[in-house]
Amino acid sequence: MYETVKILHSYWAYLVFIMLVLATFNALIKFFSDKEFHAVDFRISLFTLIVTHIQLLIGVVLFFVTDYLSIISDIGMGAVMKDKLLRSNIIEHPITMIIAVVLITMGYSKHKKKFTSKPKFKMLAIFYTLALILVLAKIPWNVWF
Repeated sequence: MYETVKILHSYWAYLVFIMLVLATFNALIKFFSDKEFHAVDFRISLFTLIVTHIQLLIGVVLFFVTDYLSIISDIGMGAVMKDKLLRSNIIEHPITMIIAVVLITMGYSKHKKKFTSKPKFKMLAIFYTLALILVLAKIPWNVWF
């Protein structure tokens, strides 16, 4: 089961990355060029929200399937924090990605409350850009390539 969930988490991450980049640049370009907010913009931001939440659920399952909790109890949190790979996998990557998903959720929620195009794109651009920066910072690039 571990391998299946790991593969699913790894490949779904490509979809998340593509959608997040697309949604971020869509919001930035249309914000700065004063374009109108259309249904396609809503769908792009919604699909990005959906795929990131699915990735979060897959990641949570992977976290518990990987048996990280027994590693923490066996060697202790101090040893985990001293080991660069364990610290990244157990602490930094999950927390950073959860924060990114929260930012995407906040941006999506806040944009729905705006009535005109410019503020809608502004909310999406701010929150999705921050989320993209966090995702880029904590993608395990050595595993991806």
